[in-house]
Parts: sequence; C-alpha cells; structure tokens
Amino acid sequence: MSARTVRTATAAATAAVVLVGAAACSAPGGGDGSGGGTDTLTVGVAQEPETLSPLLGYGKEGNSKIFDGLLTHDAKMNLRPALATRLPQVSKDGRTYTYDLRKGVTFSDGKPFTAEDVVYTYETILDERTNNPSKSELDAVKNVTAEGKHRVVFRLSYPYAAFAERTVLPIASRAVASRTDVNTGSYNTEPVGTGPYILTRWRKGEKLSFKANPHYWGGKPKVERFTVAVIEDDDVRATRLRSGDLDGAVLPPDLAETFEKDEDRRTFSAKTADYRAVTLPSGNPVTKDRAVRRALDLAVDRKAMVDSVLNGAGRPAYGPLPTDSPWFAEGTRRARDLPRARKLLDDAGWKPGRDGIRTKHGRRAAFTLWYFSGEKLRQDLALAYAADAEKAGIDVTVRAGSREVVRPRLDHDALLTGNGFPADPDFDLYPTLHSSQAGDGWNNLAHYHDKTVDEQLDTARRSRDPEVRKTAYDKVQRALEKDPGYTFLTHIDHVYVIDDEWRGLTTQVESHDHAIGAGPWWDLQDWQPEE
Repeated sequence: MSARTVRTATAAATAAVVLVGAAACSAPGGGDGSGGGTDTLTVGVAQEPETLSPLLGYGKEGNSKIFDGLLTHDAKMNLRPALATRLPQVSKDGRTYTYDLRKGVTFSDGKPFTAEDVVYTYETILDERTNNPSKSELDAVKNVTAEGKHRVVFRLSYPYAAFAERTVLPIASRAVASRTDVNTGSYNTEPVGTGPYILTRWRKGEKLSFKANPHYWGGKPKVERFTVAVIEDDDVRATRLRSGDLDGAVLPPDLAETFEKDEDRRTFSAKTADYRAVTLPSGNPVTKDRAVRRALDLAVDRKAMVDSVLNGAGRPAYGPLPTDSPWFAEGTRRARDLPRARKLLDDAGWKPGRDGIRTKHGRRAAFTLWYFSGEKLRQDLALAYAADAEKAGIDVTVRAGSREVVRPRLDHDALLTGNGFPADPDFDLYPTLHSSQAGDGWNNLAHYHDKTVDEQLDTARRSRDPEVRKTAYDKVQRALEKDPGYTFLTHIDHVYVIDDEWRGLTTQVESHDHAIGAGPWWDLQDWQPEE
C-alpha cells in the first residue's frame, strides 16, 4: 500500500458501523414527530451547524428555517422583502440604507419583533467580544439605529455595493439572546426566532427536530414536522434513504444515480457556486514555492475529475468564481499541461529522484492532503489530485480526519476544502484570498498573501461602479493564475433525491452550505402536497 493511500477504514465497514448506531438512536418516529405522512419530512445532510445563533454566523446566507432576515432570496436569487416591507431605500452616495419593517410580527415565544432586535443583532455581531468568524463581512457598517419601532437605518463607512445582500442575515431576539453569554450561552442551542419553524430538539451529531410555527407571519407551513438527520458518511446516507428511513437526502452524483429508476423518488440537481480546492499553505516549505504551486495548477486534470468523480455534475474551477459567473475573468481557464508543469519544476531546481519524486536541496516535493472523514466526494477528488501530482513528480499523501483533528494541522498541511456563495463576488474572493483573513476561522486557510490581490479586493469592495468592480476582480483572478495559493478543482452541482409526494419543488443557485437551508427544501414552508 503506497503512502498516498487513504488511511481510513473502508467505506463499507464505516457504513455498517454508523448505520447500526443511527438506526438505534435516530430513526423517524423517535418521539418527536419525525417521519411518516405528508405532514412530516426527514432529510439527510452531511453536516450540522456549529451553532444555531445568527449572532455567531448561523444562517447568514438565508433560508435558516428558524429565523428571517430583513430580506430573502426568491428561486432566482433575486432579493425580496422578508421582515422588511420593501427593498431598502439607498442614499445617492450609497452610504445610507433605510429599511421599513413589518408590523405585527412576533418571535416564536410571542414577544413582538421591533427595530431594536435588528439593532441588537448587528451591533452584537460587530462587537469585538463576539466570536463570529464572519464579522469582517459587515466591516462597512459604521452604525445602525432604530427610528421608532418599525424603521432601521444603516450608515456605512464606505459605499459597499453588496450590502443589501448582507441583510438576509437572520435577526435574533434581543429579549432572549441578551440574557445569555453570546459565545457560550443557551441561545446557541435554544434559539428563538421569527421564522416558519421552531426547534424542538437538537441531538448533537444525530439530528435536529423542528415543528411548524403556528403564528408565522407568512402562514403556518403544511409540513408540520421537519427533521434533519446528520449523517456525515455519504454511503450511509444513501443506504438510509433506500431503506425508507429518510424522505430525502443530499448525495454525491454517483450515489444519486443509483436512484434514477426509482419511480417513487425524484432527483434534483442544483447549480451552485460551491467549489472544491486544495489549500497550499505558505507555512509549508514545499507548497509555499511558487513553482510548485504553478506546476500543480497545470498538472491537475479538472475535466477528468468532472467526468469521472462528479459524473458530469459540475464544471472545472480555476478560482472561487464559476466559469458561468458574469464576474469570471475570461482567459483564465487553464488546460492541463504536464510538460510545462515539469519544466517549471526543473527550472526551479526540483529534480526527479530515483522514485520519480522530485527533490531540492535534499527536501522531497511531498506534503499531506487532508479531507473530512466520510465525505466520499472529497476523498475521490483528493485521490485524483494526488495521482495527477505524482505524474509531475510531487508526492501527496491523502489522509482523512474529523474537523477537530484536521484544523490544527492546516498551517502546514493541505486540505481538500470547499466554499462558495453566489450572491456577490466579494463573498467568495475576499474571505478566501485577502491576507487580512488568513487563519481567521476557516477563511484563507492557505495564508495566501498577494499585494495586488489585496489592493484589488479592497477596490472592488469599496466601489458601487460595476465596471470598476469587474476590472478589479479580473486583476484578482489573473494574479491568482500567476501565483495560485490554492489548486481550484471543480464547481459542484448539488444533487438531491427526495420522495415524490409534493408539487412545485425547486432549487436555487446554491452556496457551499447544503444542509438545513438549501436543497429542494429551501422553501419548505411553502410546500403543498400532491393532490
């Protein structure tokens, strides 16, 4: 067995162990109303949230089920009012946003929703004592004030073009959340919101259970009970769906394909901004070498990954932005070019050894690449990447581990990472590439630092002129091509399989997070049963 072999138990053995435990403690009908009938729905997802508090980042892309934002997205990702009565009024200089709020809205505990809850939410997130890893996304906010109970005014320190998109962020209850510690208190696991569903139970690592909010301002949902089963292992998720233990699930394309002949289920494929990439940490003496980075960028066969690993459900990726994005810089697609990759390494002094792996000054061109245990898609992409790298003379050892095991190692080791948000290019490029974000939570894991990239990201973030922003983002993508701090591999279509009992189901262009708020159940509160 070579060093590049995945150092985990086989998927079959893992599936058997996890399935036994899941069946024992997490089956539908387990006392909280999940499973059975068209008034209930149980879906399987790969990840659970770390917190359910919007003050710490939960639901910031919208569709959180427990909460509402001032705005939300429709099926085509257009902004529309939610807790606000209309889209914001924006001053001519782009620095003042005024929102008029709905009257008569209550939180799930019966307390009224007012402008003070909005002020509290944003001020708390921006408080330096709050451990919200997405705090920098709101750094344009100078202050937020309430003008009476039903109007909120945001004043910005610079004209941030994407600001309205940031106000899909969920609004917390000031009355409840302010009574506990924002970082460790009960609001993280016992949230109170204005949304269509109320959390009834959260068994960490197993499932989250919800019931319909009978007083929801948008009308009580037809799906009265909603359970999200947390099943990290892709094979186990497919097995439980096949057994009837789940009504729906997110699956890798190859597993979803096994359900195509099932007449009682439907498969949905959602276009996304969700990319997969390999971080190349600047703290590693091999991956910090620009020649190694460029060689890996040229050695990887993205098309083969899309065709074989994704079963065609995706596109090659050359940076965070998808190739069909209007912000994508044409001319930055890179074809696989192994001869050029090898020449780059030769010229930089990385010479092939007897085993084919290159060395320079006695150091082997080798590093470790982690992926999260149970995620078959990341495993397959990591193995394909290692195979491509070996052809250029670079030894990549692929290993699996939990997030708790992997995160402390990422200053030196690489990660098969994922991210992506479709609303605005700032949402992808800034946290991934700006040097100020290096090591902040899961942001800029490569500790990438390029002066041109930083300058152009700042220019684009602070301008409302689409042409200025497009020019800046083009420069960012061209600089990334010259010094890739990541090897971007693919953008992935999210694939879901779900029982065919409902009509009008749709998907949105999705972000990386394909859990509670995404998938065909993004608008679960509006579902209607088949007649």
